[in-house]
Amino acid sequence: MSEIKAADVKALRERTGAAMMDCKGALAEAAGDMDKAIEILRVKGQASAAKRAGRSTGEGTVTSYIHANGKIGVLVEIQCETDFVARNDDFQAFAREIALHIAAAAPRYVSAEEIADADIEAERTVFEQKAAEEDKPENVREKIVEGQLAKWRKEVVLLDQVHVNADKHDGKTIEELRAEAAASTGENVVIARFARFVVGEED
Repeated sequence: MSEIKAADVKALRERTGAAMMDCKGALAEAAGDMDKAIEILRVKGQASAAKRAGRSTGEGTVTSYIHANGKIGVLVEIQCETDFVARNDDFQAFAREIALHIAAAAPRYVSAEEIADADIEAERTVFEQKAAEEDKPENVREKIVEGQLAKWRKEVVLLDQVHVNADKHDGKTIEELRAEAAASTGENVVIARFARFVVGEED
């Protein structure tokens, strides 16, 4: 097998935020294939993040973002385990990217678990009525409605949304970016809550 070049390790680290030794190991496992190495790190990072998920997050940051026209503002709380990570530039940059996304994408919930049953049933009723009005066959209406509900969840749940700057973040969802932040910091990273304000709009 060809020797892993330091430049490739550095490039992989810059693209993934993973530790240097992890990058070197992934490149070795992938026989130097950069894309395959990224996938290896992503899988390992998500697995490690899952193990960290139960750890206490008593530190973090509250970050704000105001849209250029001053009409939209966001506050988002991102939690981690230590003050050291909370003050880290990469962690702060991650928080800013999440705040910017919330301003642009207008999610309603952090996770699907936050959606109230009443909200789901209200959306289901709308989709059922639409299917009936379009005279969809009875035997496929339920499947159509479930598909529309799944699409709606992806539109309103922050973690399920693809970051609005898709090119910069390789089309990753907010959950994938959160998992990568957890992997790169070695801590449990939680998007705890957010508030989005629009001039003239009421709750």
